Amino acid sequence: MTLLSRRLVCFVTLFQLCLSLMPAYAKGPDSLADLSAQVSDAVVNISATQSADNTAKHGKHDGQNIPPGMGQPGAPFDDLLEEFFRRRGGQGMPEMPHQRKSSSLGSGFVIDPAGIVITNNHVIDGANEVQVIFNDGQKLKAEVIGKDQKVDVAVLRVKPEKPLKSVKFGDSDKSRVGDWVLAVGNPFGLGGSVTAGIVSARNRNIDSGPYDNYIQTDASINKGNSGGPLFNLEGEVIGINTAILSPSGGSVGIGFATPSNTVQPVIDQLQQFGETRRGWLGVRIQNVDDGIAETLGLGATRGALVAGVDDKGPSKPAGLKAGDVITKFDGKPIKESRDLPKLVAATPVGKDVELVIVRSGKEQVKTVKLGRLEDGEKTAANDAGARDKIEPANPASQNILGLELSRLTDELRARFQIKDSVKTGVLITAVDPRSEAAEKRLSPGEILLEVNQEPVSDPAEAIKKIKGLKDSGKKTALLAVANGQGDAHFIALPVE
Repeated sequence: MTLLSRRLVCFVTLFQLCLSLMPAYAKGPDSLADLSAQVSDAVVNISATQSADNTAKHGKHDGQNIPPGMGQPGAPFDDLLEEFFRRRGGQGMPEMPHQRKSSSLGSGFVIDPAGIVITNNHVIDGANEVQVIFNDGQKLKAEVIGKDQKVDVAVLRVKPEKPLKSVKFGDSDKSRVGDWVLAVGNPFGLGGSVTAGIVSARNRNIDSGPYDNYIQTDASINKGNSGGPLFNLEGEVIGINTAILSPSGGSVGIGFATPSNTVQPVIDQLQQFGETRRGWLGVRIQNVDDGIAETLGLGATRGALVAGVDDKGPSKPAGLKAGDVITKFDGKPIKESRDLPKLVAATPVGKDVELVIVRSGKEQVKTVKLGRLEDGEKTAANDAGARDKIEPANPASQNILGLELSRLTDELRARFQIKDSVKTGVLITAVDPRSEAAEKRLSPGEILLEVNQEPVSDPAEAIKKIKGLKDSGKKTALLAVANGQGDAHFIALPVE
Protein backbone atom coordinates (compact mmCIF):
# COMPACT_ATOMS: atom_id res chain seq x y z
CA MET A 1 0.00 0.00 0.00
CA THR A 2 1.41 3.35 -0.98
CA LEU A 3 1.83 6.24 1.43
CA LEU A 4 -1.01 8.10 -0.31
CA SER A 5 -3.35 5.09 0.03
CA ARG A 6 -2.53 4.73 3.73
CA ARG A 7 -3.26 8.41 4.31
CA LEU A 8 -6.55 8.11 2.45
CA VAL A 9 -7.61 5.11 4.57
CA CYS A 10 -6.71 7.00 7.76
CA PHE A 11 -8.73 10.02 6.64
CA VAL A 12 -11.82 7.93 5.82
CA THR A 13 -11.54 6.09 9.17
CA LEU A 14 -11.22 9.38 11.06
CA PHE A 15 -14.19 10.86 9.18
CA GLN A 16 -16.37 7.83 10.01
CA LEU A 17 -15.33 8.09 13.67
CA CYS A 18 -16.34 11.79 13.75
CA LEU A 19 -19.71 10.96 12.25
CA SER A 20 -20.32 8.28 14.86
CA LEU A 21 -19.59 10.76 17.63
CA MET A 22 -21.93 13.46 16.28
CA PRO A 23 -25.13 13.89 18.29
CA ALA A 24 -28.19 12.35 16.66
CA TYR A 25 -29.98 15.66 16.28
CA ALA A 26 -27.11 17.05 14.19
CA LYS A 27 -27.86 14.45 11.51
CA GLY A 28 -31.61 14.52 11.95
CA PRO A 29 -33.70 11.54 13.06
CA ASP A 30 -33.03 8.27 11.25
CA SER A 31 -36.74 7.49 11.38
CA LEU A 32 -39.93 9.00 12.77
CA ALA A 33 -41.75 5.67 12.80
CA ASP A 34 -41.58 5.23 16.58
CA LEU A 35 -42.85 8.76 17.17
CA SER A 36 -45.64 8.27 14.65
CA ALA A 37 -46.71 5.02 16.32
CA GLN A 38 -46.59 6.70 19.73
CA VAL A 39 -48.95 9.60 18.87
CA SER A 40 -51.11 8.61 15.90
CA ASP A 41 -53.89 6.86 17.86
CA ALA A 42 -54.54 10.11 19.75
CA VAL A 43 -55.13 12.02 16.50
CA VAL A 44 -58.69 11.92 15.20
CA ASN A 45 -60.79 12.96 12.24
CA ILE A 46 -63.56 15.49 12.81
CA SER A 47 -66.76 15.34 10.78
CA ALA A 48 -68.99 18.41 11.14
CA THR A 49 -72.43 18.42 9.51
CA GLN A 50 -74.42 21.54 8.72
CA SER A 51 -77.94 22.03 7.49
CA ALA A 52 -78.42 24.21 4.41
CA ASP A 53 -79.73 27.04 6.59
CA ASN A 54 -76.69 26.91 8.88
CA THR A 55 -74.32 26.77 5.93
CA ALA A 56 -75.88 29.93 4.54
CA LYS A 57 -75.70 31.61 7.93
CA HIS A 58 -72.12 30.74 8.80
CA GLY A 59 -70.62 30.31 5.33
CA LYS A 60 -68.05 27.75 4.25
CA HIS A 61 -65.04 27.32 6.48
CA ASP A 62 -62.88 29.22 4.05
CA GLY A 63 -60.63 31.21 6.31
CA GLN A 64 -62.77 34.35 6.44
CA ASN A 65 -60.39 36.02 8.89
CA ILE A 66 -57.28 35.09 6.91
CA PRO A 67 -55.85 37.71 4.52
CA PRO A 68 -55.61 37.19 0.73
CA GLY A 69 -53.30 34.32 -0.19
CA MET A 70 -53.88 32.61 3.13
CA GLY A 71 -56.25 29.73 3.81
CA GLN A 72 -57.48 27.54 6.61
CA PRO A 73 -56.89 23.91 5.63
CA GLY A 74 -60.32 22.46 6.41
CA ALA A 75 -63.56 21.49 4.65
CA PRO A 76 -62.06 20.00 1.47
CA PHE A 77 -65.00 18.31 -0.22
CA ASP A 78 -66.95 21.27 -1.63
CA ASP A 79 -63.82 22.29 -3.56
CA LEU A 80 -63.12 18.71 -4.72
CA LEU A 81 -66.69 18.20 -5.94
CA GLU A 82 -66.60 21.50 -7.82
CA GLU A 83 -63.47 20.29 -9.62
CA PHE A 84 -65.10 16.87 -10.30
CA PHE A 85 -68.06 18.43 -12.11
CA ARG A 86 -65.97 21.07 -13.86
CA ARG A 87 -63.76 18.41 -15.46
CA ARG A 88 -66.87 16.79 -16.87
CA GLY A 89 -67.97 19.92 -18.64
CA GLY A 90 -70.35 21.20 -15.98
CA GLN A 91 -70.44 24.61 -14.40
CA GLY A 92 -70.09 23.32 -10.87
CA MET A 93 -72.08 21.24 -8.45
CA PRO A 94 -75.73 20.62 -9.37
CA GLU A 95 -78.47 22.23 -7.33
CA MET A 96 -79.40 20.23 -4.26
CA PRO A 97 -82.67 20.24 -2.37
CA HIS A 98 -83.03 23.10 0.08
CA GLN A 99 -82.83 20.77 3.06
CA ARG A 100 -79.60 19.04 2.01
CA LYS A 101 -76.79 18.80 4.54
CA SER A 102 -73.13 19.57 3.93
CA SER A 103 -70.19 18.02 5.72
CA SER A 104 -66.70 19.23 6.42
CA LEU A 105 -63.77 17.15 7.55
CA GLY A 106 -60.91 18.30 9.70
CA SER A 107 -58.54 16.95 12.31
CA GLY A 108 -58.21 16.97 16.07
CA PHE A 109 -56.45 15.28 18.97
CA VAL A 110 -57.29 13.85 22.38
CA ILE A 111 -55.77 15.58 25.45
CA ASP A 112 -57.69 13.66 28.13
CA PRO A 113 -58.34 9.89 28.12
CA ALA A 114 -61.84 10.64 29.51
CA GLY A 115 -62.78 12.15 26.14
CA ILE A 116 -61.61 15.77 25.70
CA VAL A 117 -60.75 16.53 22.07
CA ILE A 118 -59.20 19.70 20.60
CA THR A 119 -59.71 21.06 17.09
CA ASN A 120 -60.01 24.38 15.24
CA ASN A 121 -63.11 26.49 15.69
CA HIS A 122 -63.49 26.91 11.94
CA VAL A 123 -63.75 23.11 11.49
CA ILE A 124 -66.91 22.83 13.60
CA ASP A 125 -68.32 26.39 13.51
CA GLY A 126 -72.06 26.40 12.71
CA ALA A 127 -72.33 22.62 12.72
CA ASN A 128 -75.54 20.87 13.83
CA GLU A 129 -73.71 17.63 14.52
CA VAL A 130 -70.05 16.82 15.19
CA GLN A 131 -68.56 13.33 15.07
CA VAL A 132 -65.10 12.24 16.17
CA ILE A 133 -63.66 9.35 14.14
CA PHE A 134 -60.79 7.33 15.61
CA ASN A 135 -58.06 5.29 13.91
CA ASP A 136 -59.83 2.03 14.72
CA GLY A 137 -62.97 3.22 12.91
CA GLN A 138 -64.90 4.05 16.09
CA LYS A 139 -67.26 7.03 15.68
CA LEU A 140 -68.47 9.05 18.67
CA LYS A 141 -70.86 11.95 18.74
CA ALA A 142 -69.19 15.05 20.21
CA GLU A 143 -70.50 17.83 22.42
CA VAL A 144 -68.99 21.29 21.90
CA ILE A 145 -67.86 22.46 25.35
CA GLY A 146 -66.62 25.81 24.13
CA LYS A 147 -64.99 27.54 21.19
CA ASP A 148 -63.05 30.71 20.52
CA GLN A 149 -62.84 32.44 17.17
CA LYS A 150 -59.94 34.73 18.08
CA VAL A 151 -57.35 31.96 18.36
CA ASP A 152 -59.46 29.49 16.32
CA VAL A 153 -59.77 26.68 18.86
CA ALA A 154 -62.66 24.47 19.99
CA VAL A 155 -62.97 21.98 22.85
CA LEU A 156 -65.12 18.87 22.30
CA ARG A 157 -66.23 16.10 24.64
CA VAL A 158 -66.99 12.49 23.69
CA LYS A 159 -68.08 9.62 25.93
CA PRO A 160 -65.89 6.57 25.22
CA GLU A 161 -66.48 3.13 26.66
CA LYS A 162 -62.83 2.88 27.68
CA PRO A 163 -60.00 5.41 28.21
CA LEU A 164 -58.67 6.95 25.03
CA LYS A 165 -55.09 7.33 23.89
CA SER A 166 -54.12 10.96 24.60
CA VAL A 167 -51.23 13.36 24.08
CA LYS A 168 -49.87 16.23 26.16
CA PHE A 169 -49.00 19.82 25.33
CA GLY A 170 -45.37 20.86 25.31
CA ASP A 171 -43.75 24.26 25.79
CA SER A 172 -43.89 25.95 22.39
CA ASP A 173 -41.53 28.69 23.58
CA LYS A 174 -38.75 26.09 23.72
CA SER A 175 -39.12 25.19 20.05
CA ARG A 176 -36.34 26.62 17.92
CA VAL A 177 -36.10 27.43 14.25
CA GLY A 178 -34.68 24.30 12.65
CA ASP A 179 -36.18 21.83 15.14
CA TRP A 180 -37.82 18.75 13.63
CA VAL A 181 -41.63 18.54 13.85
CA LEU A 182 -44.30 16.03 12.89
CA ALA A 183 -47.76 16.98 11.59
CA VAL A 184 -50.52 14.37 11.87
CA GLY A 185 -54.01 14.82 10.44
CA ASN A 186 -56.66 14.11 7.84
CA PRO A 187 -55.63 15.81 4.56
CA PHE A 188 -58.33 15.84 1.87
CA GLY A 189 -60.37 13.39 3.92
CA LEU A 190 -57.91 10.56 3.22
CA GLY A 191 -57.58 9.55 6.85
CA GLY A 192 -54.62 9.58 9.23
CA SER A 193 -51.52 10.91 7.51
CA VAL A 194 -48.10 11.88 8.84
CA THR A 195 -45.77 14.53 7.42
CA ALA A 196 -42.46 15.80 8.76
CA GLY A 197 -40.51 19.01 8.49
CA ILE A 198 -38.85 21.66 10.59
CA VAL A 199 -39.84 24.83 12.39
CA SER A 200 -39.25 27.40 9.65
CA ALA A 201 -40.00 30.50 11.75
CA ARG A 202 -41.58 31.57 15.02
CA ASN A 203 -43.85 34.45 16.04
CA ARG A 204 -45.25 34.84 12.54
CA ASN A 205 -47.89 37.55 12.11
CA ILE A 206 -50.27 36.73 9.24
CA ASP A 207 -52.79 39.47 10.10
CA SER A 208 -55.56 37.04 11.01
CA GLY A 209 -56.28 38.57 14.41
CA PRO A 210 -54.92 40.41 17.44
CA TYR A 211 -53.10 37.39 18.89
CA ASP A 212 -51.03 36.27 15.89
CA ASN A 213 -47.74 34.56 16.77
CA TYR A 214 -47.82 31.44 14.61
CA ILE A 215 -45.22 28.72 14.27
CA GLN A 216 -44.32 28.41 10.58
CA THR A 217 -43.39 24.95 9.32
CA ASP A 218 -42.55 23.26 6.02
CA ALA A 219 -44.22 20.01 7.11
CA SER A 220 -46.97 19.42 4.54
CA ILE A 221 -50.29 20.80 5.75
CA ASN A 222 -53.27 20.58 3.40
CA LYS A 223 -57.04 20.95 3.43
CA GLY A 224 -58.40 18.69 6.14
CA ASN A 225 -55.32 19.09 8.39
CA SER A 226 -56.99 21.94 10.28
CA GLY A 227 -57.14 21.24 14.00
CA GLY A 228 -54.48 18.56 13.88
CA PRO A 229 -51.43 18.58 16.15
CA LEU A 230 -47.86 19.61 15.42
CA PHE A 231 -45.52 17.44 17.51
CA ASN A 232 -41.94 17.88 18.65
CA LEU A 233 -39.64 14.86 18.75
CA GLU A 234 -40.68 14.15 22.35
CA GLY A 235 -44.26 13.52 21.20
CA GLU A 236 -45.55 16.75 22.76
CA VAL A 237 -48.06 19.00 20.98
CA ILE A 238 -46.39 22.36 20.40
CA GLY A 239 -49.00 23.72 17.98
CA ILE A 240 -52.40 23.30 16.31
CA ASN A 241 -52.21 23.31 12.51
CA THR A 242 -54.46 26.16 11.44
CA ALA A 243 -53.56 27.93 8.19
CA ILE A 244 -51.56 27.60 4.98
CA LEU A 245 -50.12 30.02 2.47
CA SER A 246 -50.95 28.62 -0.94
CA PRO A 247 -51.96 30.04 -4.33
CA SER A 248 -53.11 26.56 -5.39
CA GLY A 249 -54.94 25.41 -2.27
CA GLY A 250 -52.39 22.65 -1.65
CA SER A 251 -49.21 22.61 0.41
CA VAL A 252 -46.30 24.68 -0.88
CA GLY A 253 -44.27 24.21 2.28
CA ILE A 254 -45.61 27.20 4.20
CA GLY A 255 -47.99 26.16 6.97
CA PHE A 256 -48.89 27.81 10.25
CA ALA A 257 -49.67 26.34 13.66
CA THR A 258 -51.04 28.19 16.68
CA PRO A 259 -48.48 27.71 19.49
CA SER A 260 -49.46 25.53 22.43
CA ASN A 261 -48.62 28.33 24.87
CA THR A 262 -51.20 30.53 23.13
CA VAL A 263 -54.03 28.01 23.09
CA GLN A 264 -53.56 26.30 26.47
CA PRO A 265 -54.91 29.18 28.61
CA VAL A 266 -57.87 29.50 26.23
CA ILE A 267 -58.56 25.75 26.39
CA ASP A 268 -58.43 25.86 30.19
CA GLN A 269 -61.00 28.70 30.23
CA LEU A 270 -63.27 26.93 27.75
CA GLN A 271 -63.19 23.76 29.85
CA GLN A 272 -63.85 25.63 33.08
CA PHE A 273 -66.34 28.27 31.98
CA GLY A 274 -67.47 27.28 28.47
CA GLU A 275 -66.24 30.69 27.27
CA THR A 276 -63.11 32.83 27.31
CA ARG A 277 -62.32 35.38 30.00
CA ARG A 278 -59.59 37.59 28.65
CA GLY A 279 -58.05 40.62 30.27
CA TRP A 280 -58.99 44.04 28.87
CA LEU A 281 -57.19 47.38 29.07
CA GLY A 282 -59.75 49.46 27.19
CA VAL A 283 -57.32 51.25 24.88
CA ARG A 284 -56.84 51.41 21.13
CA ILE A 285 -53.20 51.11 20.15
CA GLN A 286 -51.02 51.51 17.09
CA ASN A 287 -47.44 50.87 16.05
CA VAL A 288 -44.62 53.25 16.89
CA ASP A 289 -42.58 54.12 13.79
CA ASP A 290 -39.25 55.93 13.64
CA GLY A 291 -40.87 59.32 13.20
CA ILE A 292 -43.19 58.88 16.19
CA ALA A 293 -40.35 57.53 18.34
CA GLU A 294 -38.21 60.59 17.54
CA THR A 295 -41.05 63.04 18.13
CA LEU A 296 -41.98 61.53 21.51
CA GLY A 297 -38.38 61.19 22.66
CA LEU A 298 -38.48 57.40 23.05
CA GLY A 299 -34.87 56.98 22.04
CA ALA A 300 -35.75 53.84 20.03
CA THR A 301 -38.72 52.42 18.18
CA ARG A 302 -40.54 50.50 20.90
CA GLY A 303 -43.81 50.18 22.77
CA ALA A 304 -47.49 50.53 21.89
CA LEU A 305 -48.85 54.01 21.23
CA VAL A 306 -52.25 54.67 22.82
CA ALA A 307 -54.45 56.09 20.06
CA GLY A 308 -57.60 56.24 22.18
CA VAL A 309 -58.97 55.38 25.61
CA ASP A 310 -62.40 53.80 26.11
CA ASP A 311 -64.47 56.05 28.38
CA LYS A 312 -65.91 52.97 30.11
CA GLY A 313 -62.70 50.95 30.16
CA PRO A 314 -60.29 50.27 33.04
CA SER A 315 -57.53 52.52 31.66
CA LYS A 316 -59.61 55.68 31.94
CA PRO A 317 -59.71 55.84 35.77
CA ALA A 318 -56.05 54.80 35.85
CA GLY A 319 -55.16 58.01 34.03
CA LEU A 320 -53.99 56.75 30.63
CA LYS A 321 -54.31 59.22 27.76
CA ALA A 322 -54.07 59.21 24.00
CA GLY A 323 -50.44 59.80 23.09
CA ASP A 324 -49.02 57.70 25.93
CA VAL A 325 -46.62 54.95 24.88
CA ILE A 326 -46.87 51.72 26.88
CA THR A 327 -43.35 50.26 27.14
CA LYS A 328 -43.91 47.64 29.86
CA PHE A 329 -46.90 45.55 30.92
CA ASP A 330 -46.77 43.65 34.20
CA GLY A 331 -42.96 43.74 34.14
CA LYS A 332 -42.71 42.51 30.54
CA PRO A 333 -41.24 44.79 27.85
CA ILE A 334 -43.41 45.80 24.90
CA LYS A 335 -41.14 45.75 21.87
CA GLU A 336 -43.93 46.39 19.35
CA SER A 337 -47.64 47.09 19.59
CA ARG A 338 -48.76 43.54 18.74
CA ASP A 339 -47.03 42.25 21.88
CA LEU A 340 -49.50 44.06 24.14
CA PRO A 341 -52.84 42.40 23.20
CA LYS A 342 -51.36 38.92 23.70
CA LEU A 343 -50.04 39.78 27.15
CA VAL A 344 -53.27 41.50 28.22
CA ALA A 345 -55.44 38.63 26.98
CA ALA A 346 -53.38 36.07 28.91
CA THR A 347 -53.63 38.02 32.19
CA PRO A 348 -56.44 37.20 34.65
CA VAL A 349 -59.43 39.51 34.75
CA GLY A 350 -59.38 41.75 37.83
CA LYS A 351 -55.62 41.68 38.32
CA ASP A 352 -53.91 44.96 39.25
CA VAL A 353 -51.26 45.39 36.59
CA GLU A 354 -48.42 47.89 36.58
CA LEU A 355 -47.81 49.73 33.31
CA VAL A 356 -44.75 51.74 32.43
CA ILE A 357 -45.63 54.54 30.01
CA VAL A 358 -43.75 57.37 28.34
CA ARG A 359 -45.57 60.70 28.39
CA SER A 360 -43.95 63.94 27.19
CA GLY A 361 -40.60 62.16 27.06
CA LYS A 362 -40.71 60.98 30.68
CA GLU A 363 -41.47 57.56 32.14
CA GLN A 364 -44.45 57.17 34.46
CA VAL A 365 -45.96 54.17 36.22
CA LYS A 366 -49.71 53.51 36.16
CA THR A 367 -51.68 50.72 37.80
CA VAL A 368 -54.70 49.33 35.98
CA LYS A 369 -57.21 46.78 37.28
CA LEU A 370 -57.89 44.70 34.18
CA GLY A 371 -61.46 44.39 32.95
CA ARG A 372 -62.87 41.55 30.87
CA LEU A 373 -62.91 41.52 27.09
CA GLU A 374 -66.33 40.16 26.12
CA ASP A 375 -66.29 37.57 23.35
CA GLY A 376 -68.99 39.40 21.43
CA GLU A 377 -67.07 42.67 21.40
CA LYS A 378 -65.67 43.47 18.00
CA THR A 379 -62.97 46.05 17.57
CA ALA A 380 -63.31 48.64 14.84
CA ALA A 381 -59.56 49.23 14.64
CA ASN A 382 -59.31 48.96 10.86
CA ASP A 383 -62.77 50.24 10.08
CA ALA A 384 -62.03 53.65 8.63
CA GLY A 385 -65.45 53.60 6.99
CA ALA A 386 -66.14 53.77 3.28
CA ARG A 387 -66.34 57.37 2.20
CA ASP A 388 -67.99 58.79 -0.86
CA LYS A 389 -65.77 60.63 -3.30
CA ILE A 390 -65.91 64.29 -2.39
CA GLU A 391 -65.68 67.34 -4.55
CA PRO A 392 -62.77 69.44 -3.27
CA ALA A 393 -62.60 71.80 -1.57
CA ASN A 394 -63.35 74.79 0.60
CA PRO A 395 -62.21 78.14 -0.82
CA ALA A 396 -61.25 79.16 2.73
CA SER A 397 -58.87 76.22 3.05
CA GLN A 398 -55.11 76.42 3.69
CA ASN A 399 -52.32 74.02 2.78
CA ILE A 400 -49.33 72.51 4.56
CA LEU A 401 -47.48 69.15 4.47
CA GLY A 402 -49.53 68.17 1.42
CA LEU A 403 -52.76 68.62 3.38
CA GLU A 404 -55.59 70.97 2.52
CA LEU A 405 -57.14 72.08 5.82
CA SER A 406 -60.53 73.70 6.45
CA ARG A 407 -62.70 74.65 9.39
CA LEU A 408 -65.32 72.12 10.53
CA THR A 409 -68.49 73.72 9.18
CA ASP A 410 -71.98 72.20 9.22
CA GLU A 411 -71.87 71.88 5.43
CA LEU A 412 -68.55 70.01 5.48
CA ARG A 413 -69.70 67.80 8.35
CA ALA A 414 -72.67 66.70 6.27
CA ARG A 415 -70.62 66.27 3.11
CA PHE A 416 -67.92 64.16 4.78
CA GLN A 417 -70.39 62.33 7.10
CA ILE A 418 -68.66 63.40 10.32
CA LYS A 419 -70.47 62.49 13.52
CA ASP A 420 -71.64 65.17 15.93
CA SER A 421 -69.51 63.53 18.64
CA VAL A 422 -66.42 64.91 16.85
CA LYS A 423 -66.50 68.37 18.42
CA THR A 424 -63.17 69.96 17.53
CA GLY A 425 -60.33 69.75 15.06
CA VAL A 426 -59.46 70.81 11.54
CA LEU A 427 -60.91 68.99 8.53
CA ILE A 428 -58.60 67.52 5.89
CA THR A 429 -60.39 68.25 2.62
CA ALA A 430 -57.69 67.10 0.18
CA VAL A 431 -54.35 65.28 0.21
CA ASP A 432 -51.56 65.79 -2.34
CA PRO A 433 -51.03 62.32 -3.85
CA ARG A 434 -47.27 63.04 -4.18
CA SER A 435 -46.87 63.92 -0.50
CA GLU A 436 -45.62 61.99 2.52
CA ALA A 437 -49.11 62.43 3.95
CA ALA A 438 -50.53 60.37 1.07
CA GLU A 439 -47.92 57.66 1.66
CA LYS A 440 -49.03 57.53 5.30
CA ARG A 441 -52.61 57.04 3.99
CA LEU A 442 -54.13 60.27 5.24
CA SER A 443 -57.30 60.94 3.30
CA PRO A 444 -59.98 63.62 2.81
CA GLY A 445 -62.64 63.52 5.49
CA GLU A 446 -60.24 62.87 8.37
CA ILE A 447 -59.89 65.42 11.16
CA LEU A 448 -56.62 66.82 12.45
CA LEU A 449 -57.04 66.97 16.25
CA GLU A 450 -53.55 67.73 17.57
CA VAL A 451 -50.11 68.86 16.48
CA ASN A 452 -47.39 67.51 18.79
CA GLN A 453 -50.03 66.73 21.42
CA GLU A 454 -51.47 70.28 21.36
CA PRO A 455 -55.11 70.60 20.20
CA VAL A 456 -55.97 72.63 17.10
CA SER A 457 -59.33 74.00 16.01
CA ASP A 458 -58.42 76.31 13.12
CA PRO A 459 -56.33 75.79 9.95
CA ALA A 460 -54.21 78.86 10.65
CA GLU A 461 -53.50 77.60 14.17
CA ALA A 462 -52.43 74.19 12.85
CA ILE A 463 -50.15 75.76 10.24
CA LYS A 464 -48.58 78.05 12.84
CA LYS A 465 -47.78 75.13 15.13
CA ILE A 466 -46.27 73.09 12.30
CA LYS A 467 -44.14 76.01 11.10
CA GLY A 468 -43.09 76.62 14.71
CA LEU A 469 -41.77 73.07 14.90
CA LYS A 470 -39.72 73.60 11.75
CA ASP A 471 -38.35 76.93 13.01
CA SER A 472 -37.28 75.30 16.28
CA GLY A 473 -35.28 72.65 14.43
CA LYS A 474 -37.72 69.75 14.79
CA LYS A 475 -37.68 67.22 11.95
CA THR A 476 -41.14 65.74 12.39
CA ALA A 477 -44.63 66.72 13.50
CA LEU A 478 -46.75 64.24 15.44
CA LEU A 479 -50.34 64.56 14.23
CA ALA A 480 -53.37 63.11 16.01
CA VAL A 481 -55.94 62.34 13.33
CA ALA A 482 -59.48 60.95 13.67
CA ASN A 483 -61.89 59.47 11.15
CA GLY A 484 -65.50 60.62 10.80
CA GLN A 485 -66.57 58.32 13.66
CA GLY A 486 -64.01 59.89 16.03
CA ASP A 487 -61.52 56.98 16.15
CA ALA A 488 -58.07 58.55 16.44
CA HIS A 489 -54.56 57.47 15.50
CA PHE A 490 -51.15 59.15 15.32
CA ILE A 491 -48.98 59.90 12.30
CA ALA A 492 -45.53 61.47 12.18
CA LEU A 493 -44.82 63.64 9.13
CA PRO A 494 -41.52 65.33 8.24
CA VAL A 495 -41.68 69.15 8.43
CA GLU A 496 -38.45 69.82 6.52
